[in-house]
Amino acid sequence: MNLEITSPAFEHQQGIPDLYTCKGKDISPPLQWLEPPAGTQSFVLIMDDPDAPIGTWDHWVVFNMPAELRQLEEAISTLPPGTQQGCNSWRRNDYGGPCPPGGARHRYFFKLYALDTRLDFPNGVRKGKLEKAMQGHILAQGEMVGIYKP
Repeated sequence: MNLEITSPAFEHQQGIPDLYTCKGKDISPPLQWLEPPAGTQSFVLIMDDPDAPIGTWDHWVVFNMPAELRQLEEAISTLPPGTQQGCNSWRRNDYGGPCPPGGARHRYFFKLYALDTRLDFPNGVRKGKLEKAMQGHILAQGEMVGIYKP
């Protein structure tokens, strides 16, 4: 099942404003999504960059977001109760905005998953472990792509 994810800050396949990048304030963009399927217990959000020269770069890993949640506000600093963050490629448990080396154009995928369970991991878990644990529990998913070239 498809789960639509959007942002009031930029359109799908369009430019991510500097505000959300290392050239700006490096704050998280606002994100919104529609009603998930029945049985949803939690959401996972993964933002990554498959165009990074050393392989896919993880910018943000958020999991166990409450099933009733429908948005993340801009520059969110306090996540909803029960929500956890995984480790990004900077080895931090937070948002890290686009910052491509050498001024190259990169695509940033915001992937949202509705799960029929909560994931039993501590903060700081790596994306690969989450993705493996999600298998067989994804009720719906969607993605939005933002483009950034400094």
